Amino acid sequence: MAGQRLKRMADTVQREISELIRQELKDPRLGGLVTISAVKISPDLGYADVYVTVMGRELGDEQSETANKETLDVLNKASGFLRHELSRRIKTRITPRLRFHYDKTNAYGNYMFGLIAEAVKDLPPEDNVSEE
Repeated sequence: MAGQRLKRMADTVQREISELIRQELKDPRLGGLVTISAVKISPDLGYADVYVTVMGRELGDEQSETANKETLDVLNKASGFLRHELSRRIKTRITPRLRFHYDKTNAYGNYMFGLIAEAVKDLPPEDNVSEE
């Protein structure tokens, strides 16, 4: 029962925070498209770990690593404002404190896809044998 409640709360927080970032944060340092990939809420509702992805940046590029760190800094500094706005929107007794983390899952997946494509490109062509 409590697990289902946390899941519903995490889904609501994810939806509302993504809307707040898109509509309310006007910081020019938020480069690229910032998306919320996951939200994990502590059982006591004290903290919400928000995992963000910045679309359009690749893993391993030092400039993008710096830009991602800057994006996280902006989001963590705006967490008080976002928490206040979130409490006005979801109307719960306890509004969790927001902690933002960079989610490298998409960038890592793109990196692996590139490696696989490179490896497949170097394979010799297969014989044209059709099965009958």
